[in-house]
Amino acid sequence: FEFSTTMKFSAVLLAALATTACAFAPGARPVTKTALFQNMDPVDKTMKGIDDEGAFDPTSGANPALTRNNNDEVWVQQRARPRRNRKNAAMRGMVRECIVTPNNFIYPLFIHDEDFNTEIPSMPGCERHSLDSMLKEVGEAFELGVKTFVLFPKVPDELKTNLGVEAYNPEGIVHRAIRMIKEKYPDSIVCTDVALDPYSDQGHDGIVEGGKIINDATINQLCKQAVSQARAGADVVAPSDMMDGRVKAIRDALDSEGFTDVSILAYTAKYASAYYGPFRDALDSHPGFGDKKTYQQDPANGREALIEAALDAQEGADMLMVKPGMPYLDVIRRLKDNSPLPIAAYHVSGEYAMIKAACERGWLEEKDVVLETLTCFKRAGADIILTYYAKQAAQWIKDDGLY
Repeated sequence: FEFSTTMKFSAVLLAALATTACAFAPGARPVTKTALFQNMDPVDKTMKGIDDEGAFDPTSGANPALTRNNNDEVWVQQRARPRRNRKNAAMRGMVRECIVTPNNFIYPLFIHDEDFNTEIPSMPGCERHSLDSMLKEVGEAFELGVKTFVLFPKVPDELKTNLGVEAYNPEGIVHRAIRMIKEKYPDSIVCTDVALDPYSDQGHDGIVEGGKIINDATINQLCKQAVSQARAGADVVAPSDMMDGRVKAIRDALDSEGFTDVSILAYTAKYASAYYGPFRDALDSHPGFGDKKTYQQDPANGREALIEAALDAQEGADMLMVKPGMPYLDVIRRLKDNSPLPIAAYHVSGEYAMIKAACERGWLEEKDVVLETLTCFKRAGADIILTYYAKQAAQWIKDDGLY
């Protein structure tokens, strides 16, 4: 990825346009499926009483092939399940290699418990949505081919505590939002953030004790949060907390409650970056003291990301994320070269704000810069791109006849 410092702007622009034209290739047309299963009776997953007495039972004997989960359903105790990435057309499209389409986007949405929207000054074009507005935004994006969404709540101060118990309130704003989206758009993929910072009166991703963020007690709360989100209908949970061992614990918690199909998108290489400021403005979640350097990665370290990636994969992650994106293309490539799992890049709020600021001043052409940026993520090895430009980029791709 080295470029000569003497390269002319015109040459860069021509190369970028050529790359974009190749990368944003048309996707396959949807095929109507015959719904043969619509009138079928639900399957009793206990699988009891279906065979004659004395027939072979894979869950019995000294060395059973299967066991039973907390619901008495048959259960293969396997955390890593490649089928999660093949479970529906939207998911398969999201992880498909070497092509950028709206299927590859995850659209982050900020929500709050008000009946109006609030602009976010440091993120022009983004808002904190009311739930009704959120649903409208999901519908508009869905029509353009963006089918995956991640929710970030602004929580009232009176609901914030050090233990973050509001994070697993089944009637909390995220849980209600999940149900609303899945009811109206059942073919969408709803992702949820698993971390305590939106719910913490300390502004940190975990429980604070004596000025330190404590690891294992935090994971206890994250397991409750993830399971509660799965019960609400979340398709993917995304732990962003960076506590050690949280992926294994969350995977086991989900599996033990019967949510073996719920995927984990791990924030694997999340750096203690200066690019997160506008996001924290949006959620009012700036750290109450200090910084997050004791649990997020040092921006100076690249090899360390491979340690995190190996652990997350071993613990049952289905996808691995690098955050931020553009300043860490080298880390995206390292993970791509060393893991068979899909790689996600988060085009974070600071990157978005910089593009917006330059374009508002007429210094850059927004459409060209955004599409080039998304192409760069793909070129570096990202299969999935979280971007606040998801809906707008999908519209540009459609307008250009590329999808």
